[in-house]
Amino acid sequence: MKIVGITGRSGCGKSSATSFLRTQGYPCVDADLVAREVLLPGSACIPQLQAAFGTDIADENGEVRRRLLADRAFATPEGTARLTAITQPEILRRIDAALADAERAGAKLAFVDGAVIVGTPFEQRCDALILVTAPYDTSVARICARDGIAPEMARRRLDAQTPLETLRAAATAELVNDGTPEQLREKLQLLLQKLEKEEHG
Repeated sequence: MKIVGITGRSGCGKSSATSFLRTQGYPCVDADLVAREVLLPGSACIPQLQAAFGTDIADENGEVRRRLLADRAFATPEGTARLTAITQPEILRRIDAALADAERAGAKLAFVDGAVIVGTPFEQRCDALILVTAPYDTSVARICARDGIAPEMARRRLDAQTPLETLRAAATAELVNDGTPEQLREKLQLLLQKLEKEEHG
């Protein structure tokens, strides 16, 4: 089974691309969703995170106080590295399990959608990596519309993400999402044909 990563910065339309692939019957694993799930009550990560960042990062019901955890973890590069070291193996384990299910179900092509694939161990697992991009101002407008925030906040969020050049250097294909949803679907269909051809070629 071929594993294709889909990545891109905020507001590029990555989720729209993945939604379309799902409607076409392709298994898609949302890595960003998995990253949130590993912080849900009962996750094996929570006791390790409490040991690293303080027991009060989770309440008495086991709910992680995400903002408190983020404040402590991201305060120093060491803290950020520790957070990654604790959560990343569990995230990767869950993605692998989902991909194994897809393969058992007979899928020939599976997609993993994640903002943070480049620079993680998972990058090596991808047979292809598609980068979805959009013009900067388009992304800003989309983030504002989606999250109801001011353009300045949206720009700040974008500027804090992995630089486009870094993503471009890692990607095997780039999908420029600068038009209508229909145009994005057309581009995706062409890309799927190419991937299917490589699969059989």
